[in-house]
Amino acid sequence: MQFTHIFITQSTLLLIFGYNWFSKMSSSEFRLERNVELSEETKAIAEKELRETPERVREAMERLKELLKENKDLHFGEDDELLTIFLRPCKWYPESAMALMRRVAEFKRENACLLDGLLPEQVKESFLEHKVVNVMKGRDDKGRRVLIVSVGGTWDPKKVSADQLFKLFYLIHEAAMLEPESQVRGTVVIMDFHNMGWSQTMGLTPAFSKRLLTFIQDAMPLRLKEVHFVKEPMIFNVVWKMFKPLIREKLKTRIFFHGSKMASLHKHIAPTHLPADYGGELDAIDYGAADWYPVINDVLPHINNWNSYGFVKKA
Repeated sequence: MQFTHIFITQSTLLLIFGYNWFSKMSSSEFRLERNVELSEETKAIAEKELRETPERVREAMERLKELLKENKDLHFGEDDELLTIFLRPCKWYPESAMALMRRVAEFKRENACLLDGLLPEQVKESFLEHKVVNVMKGRDDKGRRVLIVSVGGTWDPKKVSADQLFKLFYLIHEAAMLEPESQVRGTVVIMDFHNMGWSQTMGLTPAFSKRLLTFIQDAMPLRLKEVHFVKEPMIFNVVWKMFKPLIREKLKTRIFFHGSKMASLHKHIAPTHLPADYGGELDAIDYGAADWYPVINDVLPHINNWNSYGFVKKA
């Protein structure tokens, strides 16, 4: 009996310590870098590209708070973290940040059928069981977050609709905006069209195209630095004809087409920071949205707050 007791105790300890070890390993690979001070290199980038200095930050914060009081039809929080989310992509011009807040409110109102009260649990199955969206574990060689969207053969529009796909994008952006390094260095999107067929082509509806591009160009408080289209087949031209008229000049200059030529992609993202899936030197991707879901779920208080922001609801 004593031996059995010892065996059970040791097994229990193994389970406990094993679980804790795995959790730490997992959390270090899949985690948000929130409330982290900018590195010295990133501070220099922020000052050069975003006009970010302590004095300008203080003045912009004070002015944006004043503007929020003046714009009584809008409701947004006034904590420094939230105000920074809007001020950084606007280069610390408070009036521009205010305009961005208003565009966010308008976008939320126009897409209330999808975004009102949106929570991760509502698209949990899409996160856990389908390999449509993914975020690279590390940053690229320029310190940017990389979102990978697989809308080729691995995407089944019957199981993950275009509306659900947009909800996934939206929730991921809500989490990414909390990272100071990402606010400064920006984000990159890789659109992977490998084995794209008619079902995927038809799944990318005109309504989805318009909503996504309006969001990216008007209502996303993140610096989208580049969009890379890879492994696109001939049928992709049908999708591109739908997207192209909606794309403004600024975004056009940030979109790149590579087909199967990964060396072309490597001109923008070093192979040392890309997985083997894209001709990189890192291991092939063996993780996905399911691994990131707990990270998104961990910022529920922020998501709940974000859901409350926008135009003041009439009594």
